Amino acid sequence: MEPIAIVDIGSNSVRLVIYEGAVRAPTPLFNEKIQCGLGRTLDSDGQLPKAAMEQAIAALSRFHAIARTLKAKNVRALATAAVREASNGAKFIAQAEAAIQQKVEILSGEREAELAGAGIKMGFVAPDGLAGDLGGGSLELVDIAGDTQSHAITLPIGGLRLAGQSGGNLGKAAAIVDAQFERVDWLDHGKGRAFHPVGGTWRSIAKLHMHMADYPLRVMHGYSVEADAFRAFCGRVVKSTARGDTYDGYEHVAKSRRDLLPYGALVAQKLLEKTRSDQVVFSASGIREGLVYSLLAPAEQRKDPLLQACAELAAQRSRSPEHAHELKRWTDPLFGSAGVDETAEEARLRTAACLISDIGWRAHPDYRADQSLDTVVNSALVSIDHPGRMYLALSIFFRHAGLGDSRDKGVPPRYHNLAGERLTIRARLIAGAVRTAHMLSAGMPGIVDETRLSLKGDKLRLHLPAAYRA
Repeated sequence: MEPIAIVDIGSNSVRLVIYEGAVRAPTPLFNEKIQCGLGRTLDSDGQLPKAAMEQAIAALSRFHAIARTLKAKNVRALATAAVREASNGAKFIAQAEAAIQQKVEILSGEREAELAGAGIKMGFVAPDGLAGDLGGGSLELVDIAGDTQSHAITLPIGGLRLAGQSGGNLGKAAAIVDAQFERVDWLDHGKGRAFHPVGGTWRSIAKLHMHMADYPLRVMHGYSVEADAFRAFCGRVVKSTARGDTYDGYEHVAKSRRDLLPYGALVAQKLLEKTRSDQVVFSASGIREGLVYSLLAPAEQRKDPLLQACAELAAQRSRSPEHAHELKRWTDPLFGSAGVDETAEEARLRTAACLISDIGWRAHPDYRADQSLDTVVNSALVSIDHPGRMYLALSIFFRHAGLGDSRDKGVPPRYHNLAGERLTIRARLIAGAVRTAHMLSAGMPGIVDETRLSLKGDKLRLHLPAAYRA
């Protein structure tokens, strides 16, 4: 697998992400961001600031050296709104290409929106809703329904630009946002569907919301909030700032994001009023991941990123990846003839649980359950909501700790609350089955496939060939 490097030259930051390879569930090998503020003065003088350009060029020189060190021969460099619109953008690009030793693609607004949509498709299976990528200079919006995208548009209301255009006045900023949204006649297509926010400022608002709600996880991807509740939360941030107060939780926001966060909250509040979405589902996948997705063959794009990531974990950490795949087939009768009803999504999660069931085997036996739980809770899995994530974490916990009440074993009750009763019960079921399978096979392939489960009356039976009776 050959590493691929993405350099993203944005209006506020310049970032390098080097992925392990161009695959359906890419793992970052390296991730670094420099806050340069290239778009800080764009609306006042139409140029990229000299000091910001110098800082960005220095960062790009470093990024080139890092990409070379990590042997990333495939380097893709992108530039967005600030460089696209600045009168000295061409001069900067010439310097940037010399520093990174790579051609820099200046994205059109529509192309930027398309890549943002592709990023959502990278992070979710069959997404359905609107997506918005809020950067420093612009907001990209796109309508996504499964594999199709439509209505891609860019609007000049990024956080950095909005702060400059309004002179720091949120009332003026609100009028600017309203005028821009009046240009878009399809925002009501979001009614009753999900809205996927992308971008650092909106992720900071989500982190603030998590903190204020005392949410049990800190994983951003898949974090879901009712749209009306999130819109009201953003409104409180805007009102507090407009009064000259610091909003609740101000101290928990990164210093580099504090000044722009109220503008991001304002855009989110106004946008959700227009779209009338029912859920806000955050995405950690944006234009960088979208570019990787666009490079994949159609057959690779159609793969399930959750199952691909879990299969990769099995290959790296299990005693036998082949055995991990056998477990799904072996447990099918539990959720078929045994009469345990299972939705298509629950079957998908069960497959994932089987794949990762042995990733904690190297840990000390006394700590396998807790370490496995923490690994899954905090992993970079995508295409999974947070209840599903907790199901996977509890399934591997029960597999090592036994099937008693995990709350007696130190697992926070709110983890169970997040998973819900139905998924918690199914986590115990799959854990018990996997625990039994590993006792039969010692974690090696070619044995459980020779056995089978069946149900007769209320008895679940295990059929063992004579060769395996011992």
